[in-house]
Amino acid sequence: MKKRMLVIAAAVATSMMMASPVMADDFKVGICNYVDDASLNQIVDNIQSRLEEIGEEKGITFDVSYDNCNADASVMEQIISDFQADNVDLMVGVATPVAMRMQSATEGTDTPVVFSAVSDPVGSGLVDSLEAPGANITGTSDYLDTSSIMKLIQVQNPDVKKIGLLYDVGQDSSTTAIQEAKDYLDKEGIEYVERTGTTTDEVQLAAEALIADGVDAVFTPTDNTIMTAELSIYEKFIEAGIPHYTGADSFALNGAFVGYGVDYANLGQKTADMIADILVDGAKPSETAVETFDNGTATVNTETCEALGLDFDTVKTAFEPLCTQVNEITTAESFDDVEAK
Repeated sequence: MKKRMLVIAAAVATSMMMASPVMADDFKVGICNYVDDASLNQIVDNIQSRLEEIGEEKGITFDVSYDNCNADASVMEQIISDFQADNVDLMVGVATPVAMRMQSATEGTDTPVVFSAVSDPVGSGLVDSLEAPGANITGTSDYLDTSSIMKLIQVQNPDVKKIGLLYDVGQDSSTTAIQEAKDYLDKEGIEYVERTGTTTDEVQLAAEALIADGVDAVFTPTDNTIMTAELSIYEKFIEAGIPHYTGADSFALNGAFVGYGVDYANLGQKTADMIADILVDGAKPSETAVETFDNGTATVNTETCEALGLDFDTVKTAFEPLCTQVNEITTAESFDDVEAK
């Protein structure tokens, strides 16, 4: 198991007349990422950079151990065990499966857990409520306003008759969003077809099945399995003339027509602020409200838009009344390779 150690240290202020060292507090933080994808990696990068800023501001040293379990439960278990053996002061679980395992692993201990990118903290049983978590855990949620994505589909194609729902049944982040999508479509009298996959190969087959089903559009929530597979399926949808509407901007980065949801860079920064509040300022996780965000940002892949025979300016004009902002992006593997305009 490859493990990368990061030390984020604060600069020590010195006097022009007499240089005397400032004794900085030292906190150990263990971060485990669930899978290697653009959105989750963006969160981790921003947690680390924001902790560095806080360290410089407050004269604090954060020793950060970071690892990625790549959706492997046994690797996740080992990473968390290593954090415990290292006596970390706080654990950070990026995505629902990691947060849930960290919660159970730290039960009965004083080690706080801060989660990030958990779509349904209450439904997954991590917290009692968003306002009062109740246990030694809190964090940031990328809750998805599913009805808003359905409205984007309808405003782009008012004659839509059949929508494909593509997701992984094992992803907790998809459960509530998919049910909300079904409820919305039932109310609107729009037919839907469900196809699922738990691996990239299965997702490719599911995508091909949706094309054969003759759907007019495809919806995927903030599902890490589909997100990881997006680069292998987006061209299939383009060739079939089917727009893929999704729950995160990283999908659009990887070729989907639209990603709609939270700003993951901001989510990572807010997660770091929570970490500092707990470790430095003594905030209690059980009394620290879970932070949610405005889901109003739509990110359109302009290359995919053109390949589907759509005009970006027309799409943007249609979307703007339903969004706080509409961004454009082109296909790449990571946010380091291209910037949203």
